Parts: sequence; structure tokens; C-alpha cells
Amino acid sequence: MNLLQWLTGQRRAYHDPDAEWSVGGNVYYGRGGSVNGEETPIAGEYLALAQRGYKGNGPVFALMSLRQLVFSEARFQFQRLRDGRPGKLFGGRDLTLLERPWTNGTTGDLLSRMIQDADLAGNAFIVRRDRETAPALREGPEMLKRLRPDWVTIIMGSDEDPDLFGDAIDGEVIAYAYHPHGRTIDEADIILPEDMAHFAPYPDPEFQVRGMSWLTPVLREIDGDQAATAHKSAFFKNGAMSTTVISLDPALDVDKVKRFRAMFEEQHKGVANAYRTMILGGGADARTLGADLRQLDFKATQGAGETRLAAAAGVPASIVGFSEGMAGSALNAGNYSSARRRFADATMRPLWRMAAAALENLLAPDPDVRLWYDDRDIPFLREDREVVAQIQATQASTIGQLIQAGYKPDQIIDALVNEDWSLLKNQHTGLYSVQLQEPVTAEAMAKAKTEQAAAGVEGAKPLAGINGQSNGRPAQTGAQA
Repeated sequence: MNLLQWLTGQRRAYHDPDAEWSVGGNVYYGRGGSVNGEETPIAGEYLALAQRGYKGNGPVFALMSLRQLVFSEARFQFQRLRDGRPGKLFGGRDLTLLERPWTNGTTGDLLSRMIQDADLAGNAFIVRRDRETAPALREGPEMLKRLRPDWVTIIMGSDEDPDLFGDAIDGEVIAYAYHPHGRTIDEADIILPEDMAHFAPYPDPEFQVRGMSWLTPVLREIDGDQAATAHKSAFFKNGAMSTTVISLDPALDVDKVKRFRAMFEEQHKGVANAYRTMILGGGADARTLGADLRQLDFKATQGAGETRLAAAAGVPASIVGFSEGMAGSALNAGNYSSARRRFADATMRPLWRMAAAALENLLAPDPDVRLWYDDRDIPFLREDREVVAQIQATQASTIGQLIQAGYKPDQIIDALVNEDWSLLKNQHTGLYSVQLQEPVTAEAMAKAKTEQAAAGVEGAKPLAGINGQSNGRPAQTGAQA
């Protein structure tokens, strides 16, 4: 039974509470799905994808490991919101919980576990072990604990229509039940929503809040890749030969045919006997049926499946190193940079945003502050930093022009950071461009001439500005803002 057939059987078991199935030598009973407000994972699905997908399939491992390595490079910071717009990033002692989530653990370890669980089970559950729920921590800091996703049931309820549970209009999550090693719900540890960070980047349409693995839609591709790999292995195990048909003299009896077959396979079957000279006698005629790997265009066949897996994972084939992504113009500098930018902007940054939103539940910052990710020090995004530098150079030029036009520097920076030019309203200094001197009116000029005439000054110099220095040009006839 392949992976697709096995998991299809489990999903059908939703409707059969007495169904049973096995994986890894263990027998499971019951069904997954939303039952009486309990969103329960499919028993064995997590193990099946972990063992047959992540551990048993090369392309799946390559995609998951790349997502994990890049995802784990981010850091977390707080970000203040101003009129709904994001402001600057800043740190704080509360972030220690994410920087040291458990003994010898780091933010990278936390993010690695979160993305791995989300890829395999569609969900990652991180619980806060505080001093009230964990007596052993009363003398130490709070810590986090990663819960295996297939051991967590989401419990939903409703006040207005209890019979509908989570499907009611006011239905919401009321608790999480953690039942490891086959424990029942009655024996489970109950965790309140405020103590749980639930990361589910791809919502499962069959549930209210539970997520879905990106591997689920491409189970056929995984099975196809496994079959192609098995085909390639069988090809080489049979001496790098396609199916061979040998015709013998019809007069030979069955025993002689069997002995000939055994002798032929002993001398020619297997990698060790590949390319040996075949000697036939007694009217035997050997013919080859089927096609070899080149005739099957094996590279293109298997490469197409790898590309479909990469598309489901949100990873361009050229980034992960699949064969189709390494051909033609895909590796040109411009194309590779575009692929890398697509991976960062359309896959990684949305995942970081959702992870930050999930973990924010454990920190409860001020209403005008949110938890956000900091990707400025990630080597994979270093080329993006060059684009940022170009943007900053353009902004610096804009700042200089606005200062010369008489606007206040601090307000200019706020307007650029928030991309809101309305912040410059009523923020003009009223001073001249370039020298930033007070304007000289016609009245001031006439008064100055009168004072100079009274003093008997001849050939008066141009009127000095507010700083006592000449502006070096004829006086203006009107106020200039």
C-alpha cells in the first residue's frame, strides 16, 4: 500500500468510529475530524508523513530542510504601531522567553520545530510552562514546551448554541487537550488558549482552526517519485537491462526450462553481472522488451514530479537544486535573484509573520505594540539588503531635499518611515531653502534703508539675515515659505 492509499483510507475513516488501521506496526482505532467540538488529528497521519515523506523521500527532505534552515534564521523584536502603521523595532526582557525557550534551546531551535511540525502535521503547538502550571519552575524563569501535534486535540465550544460546538456563530477555542502515548481525552492535560501558541499556516477546510500540511495535496507526487526511484533501483539490480524475453526450443520440457532460467539469472541478473557476455545455445533467442531509462526520458519524468513538489512547498526549483531548476536560463543571475526574492517574499516572510502572531499570544505586549520578525541579519537575504541600501540612498536624498525646503528633520523621517506624507502637515519651519534664514519683506528692507540713511551710511550692503550673515542676493519683495 502506498502513502496515498493509506492516508485516503484514514480520511474515509472519519465516518466510521469503529474503523481500525495500522502504521509502523501499531493498530489505531476511531476517527479523526471534528467530533463534539473536538478537532482531533488523524491517528498515524503525522507518523506516516514523517516516516514515508520526510525520512523516506529525498525531494521532500530537501524541500523541508531548506524551508527549515531559512525559517530558523529570523529573530523576534517588538514593533510599536503608530496610527495603525508599523514603527521601529526594539527589544525587551520579555523576549528572553523566545530567545531561550527551553534548556539549551535558542530562537532557531524554536522556529525549526515550529516549521517542521507545520510542514508534517499542518500545526505547531508551543505551550508556556509558567510557575503556576509547573511547580518545578517556581524558582526559575518561564519556559516553553513543544507539543507533538498528533497528540493535541483542539476543544471548541459555544455559549449560545452548545450543540453546534465550534460550528456555532459564537464558537471558539476553549482549550487544548494534550494526550501523549495513547492517553484518552479524560486523561489529557488541559491547556488554556492564553498559554498556547498555535501555528497553522495552511488552514484545513475540514476544520475550523486546525491546519493542513502542504504535503497533503501532493501525496500522488510523493508516491510517483517513490515509484520512479524503485523503478531505477530495479533497473540496476537487474544488470541495467530492461525486461529480457528468451524463447527456447518448444521440444524442451519444463524442468530443463527451469534449470536454464536459474542458470541464466545466476550469471546475468544483478549489478555484479551487468554487461557480461550472454552466450545462448539450443535454439534459444533473447529479446529485450520495454525501454531503458533514456528511452523513458527518466530525468524529465522524475524532474517534473520534483518541480510539482517544489511548487507546493513554495520553493523555486532553482533554489532547492532540482534538475528542472538547474537547466537553461534558470541559473542566470537575474533569474536566480528573482527566484530567491519570490521565495523570501511569498513564502518565508508570510510564515514569519504568522509565527510572530502565534507567539505573541504568549507575551501579551501593550495594545500599541506587536511581536514582529527581524530578518536584517539573514545571509540568504543579503542581496535584499543591497536593494534596501538603494532605497535608503533614495530616501536620504529625499530627506536632504525636504530639509533644504524648510521642513523639520524629525518629522521628515517619520513621514518616510511610515510612508505617510500627511505627517509633514504644519511641520514647515517657515525658513528659506538652503540657508534656512528668515524671509526679508519689503517693509523690512524700507526700514533698514531708513535706518542706514539716518546713520549716514553710504553704499549699504545687502540686508543681513537672522544669523548676521549676508544672504548674498537682492532682498525678496515678499515672504517666502
